[in-house]
Amino acid sequence: MGRGEELSEFQRGTVVGCHMCKKSIREISALLNLPRSTVSAVILRWKRGGITTALPRSGRPHKLKEEDRQVLEKVALENCLPTVEALTTEFQSASGANVSCRTVRRELNEMGFRGRVSSYKKQRGGEEAEAAPSQDEAKVDVSRLDLRVGRIITALQLPDTDSLYVEQVDVGEASPRTVVSELAKHIPVDQMQNRMVVLLCNMKPAKMGGVVSQAMVMCASSPDKVEVLEPPSGAVPGDRVTFQGFPGEPDKELNPKKKVWEQVQLDLRTDGQCVATYKGAAFDIAGKGVCKAQTMCNTQIK
Repeated sequence: MGRGEELSEFQRGTVVGCHMCKKSIREISALLNLPRSTVSAVILRWKRGGITTALPRSGRPHKLKEEDRQVLEKVALENCLPTVEALTTEFQSASGANVSCRTVRRELNEMGFRGRVSSYKKQRGGEEAEAAPSQDEAKVDVSRLDLRVGRIITALQLPDTDSLYVEQVDVGEASPRTVVSELAKHIPVDQMQNRMVVLLCNMKPAKMGGVVSQAMVMCASSPDKVEVLEPPSGAVPGDRVTFQGFPGEPDKELNPKKKVWEQVQLDLRTDGQCVATYKGAAFDIAGKGVCKAQTMCNTQIK
């Protein structure tokens, strides 16, 4: 197909139909005798706006010929290069084209490449390559959790419930957080006042009993008993809980769809000395000690 030719509406619909039938971009390209970059662009436009019609051109034509775009696609997939500058140099060497890094980045975006240049994946098993997730996105461990020491300022039983407390908790920020916990059946309300606790602070806020909860109190938990985890003596609101062997910064907010909390929680337990751990690494407050349950050992933490 020449560079100036536009796909017909039928051809675009056929591309999308093949994609919905789980065919890869490579398979669609071979089946319809279309360049893979063209197939990728049609699918990308459909994913973004649900349209297959050709949009009016902006007036700026592609600076690369179709054969050069195919060379660029091959270079991006087969070379694990650290920057777009390095990729541009490699592309110029392979194609003889003289283009800027900005042009290369724009062409790659139009082909559907996203993410870091170094994470572009080579095709395997006949499936079209996609940008691999970044290392931080792929890693699922306790470092993704924002666990902090907090102090419950006040706790009240939520009206019209028999299991929920609503608490105002100091976590070292400018104002307290509102936290709803399911502890009313396990811990008397007077024992919740002015109490030091460990909180998960980067879960997406969610309504419980009609009140938006902005964190979660961490507890050792069994079917018939619950104990709040206690920070070490000397810990203050806002102190970060860290884990030896699991460095890294927590997510700003955990994405519920990624199920990070659910995966990490499976490995949260108290040990034989009631110390809270993740895969054997203690909940540690730097220079102050470890977090513990009062009596519950070898028990899940929720």
